[in-house]
Amino acid sequence: MAAVASNKDDSKGGLRAAGRLLCIVAALLIGLALHGAWRLVGRASPWPRRFLRRVAVVLGADIRIVGQPLRRDVMIAANHLSWFDILLLAGTAGTRFVAKAEVAALPLVGWLAGLNRTLFVERGDRLGVGDQVAAIRSALADGQPLAVFPEGTTGDDLSLLPFKPALFAALVPPIPGMRVQPVRIDYGAAADDLAWLGSDPGDAHAKRVLRRPGRFAVTLHYLTPFDPADYPDRKALAAEARARIAAS
Repeated sequence: MAAVASNKDDSKGGLRAAGRLLCIVAALLIGLALHGAWRLVGRASPWPRRFLRRVAVVLGADIRIVGQPLRRDVMIAANHLSWFDILLLAGTAGTRFVAKAEVAALPLVGWLAGLNRTLFVERGDRLGVGDQVAAIRSALADGQPLAVFPEGTTGDDLSLLPFKPALFAALVPPIPGMRVQPVRIDYGAAADDLAWLGSDPGDAHAKRVLRRPGRFAVTLHYLTPFDPADYPDRKALAAEARARIAAS
């Protein structure tokens, strides 16, 4: 009986994953057509971020926003548990992201990231740190919110890791009018299922999310922004952003 129940569960999970993939493909095709139309008439396209939010909803997310996300002139610093974080931040605040250069070469993922104006940097190139900081600073000055994950990794458990200060160097000296907005992403009871931890292979994690039954509540706490000009250096900025997320 247990084997029969397991087979039924596997079958349901497979059908659920297939249905979700079909919905995502349909959303992608519609989004690409609308994105192209917007670009054709010279308008800034909202469709990449709308598509990413739709993917999160298809995968079961019921999104709740606490606080007010800034829509421009802001670096968003968030805790990091999964690639799902990208769907949520882009879908609710219209952010672009900083990612490793290797992501650009990934099939489909790299292309989609490019459509959302992801900034690709060579993080392992110590000699190019100055160029990376300049590129991030230029992207911030462009106006669109830029999201970073200062933990640098999703870690081995659900705890909040120390924030690496490197990316905050783009705010030293401060850019006039720029703010830092810490964000805490809370998956609630679904955190264990959705977190991408340790050495869990990416394809296995994606399959698990696609097959996961039911819906789940996720809350994005957009905390009070602060002025980087009030802090002496990148280490102080990283510490302040982390302290606000931890306190929330």
